[in-house]
Amino acid sequence: MAREENREIVGPMARMAATLAKKMRLRKGLTQEREGALMGYTGAAISAMERFVHPVSDEMLVHLERVLGDGLGIFEELRVPVRLEKLPEQFRNYALIEQKALALWLYANHIVHGLFQTEAYARALIAGGYPKPTPERVEELVLGRMARKALYDRTPTSEIELVLDESVLLRPIGSEEIMHDQLLYLAECARRSNVNLQVLPLDAALGGAYAGARGELNVVEGPDHNHSVYLEIQDESVLVTDRAKVSTYMQRYAKIRAQALDPRTSLGLIEQLAGVQR
Repeated sequence: MAREENREIVGPMARMAATLAKKMRLRKGLTQEREGALMGYTGAAISAMERFVHPVSDEMLVHLERVLGDGLGIFEELRVPVRLEKLPEQFRNYALIEQKALALWLYANHIVHGLFQTEAYARALIAGGYPKPTPERVEELVLGRMARKALYDRTPTSEIELVLDESVLLRPIGSEEIMHDQLLYLAECARRSNVNLQVLPLDAALGGAYAGARGELNVVEGPDHNHSVYLEIQDESVLVTDRAKVSTYMQRYAKIRAQALDPRTSLGLIEQLAGVQR
């Protein structure tokens, strides 16, 4: 019964990797035991991967590339989609849409947006969650979150815009050192040519209207130039594609951006909080 349950959590990309690995192993005339020895695994671990009992790990893909890849980079290319496949189920479909986006307009008001997190910041957040995940699950989720950053350097490039509430910059996660490095990384991201980062100041509501009052927002422009909106709260998520609703969310985002500091001032504030001397 346990094995059948495990089979269900092995996603299509992990299955593809396992199927390719088995075919290439047989083509090379290797037994599971011999392949395992070359990779640093037992023959039983190779068997479990090939039979979809356990999903292929990121580390295993690295060794598969070394032992079976023949310099083609097949298993290396599979690392990102396999990592994304291990993200939480309610987020998985959006993650695939995110990776194909022509443009993203994002607003985050309680933690740094996942696309802009350092590995240490992400690990502190995930490990401190409830219900508390196992150490193995923490590492899977951290790898999946870091894999999303392939979007930064993709060809064609994606235009990414983030409005970050100032309170996020003032809320240390994990440790002061982790937060310091996170601020430096935000500054690094803000200097990218395809990234626009703005800070929504704490006093944005002094004029009466506060456009960010209804929470976080992710607007996506897909390859077909259609727009969708992703919302998530308390592990529940919704993908909005209705054009009228999407239009309202886009207008709301424009209001949030209008209340934010300009990119240059925002970068200066982030650097100031990080202790960077100009």
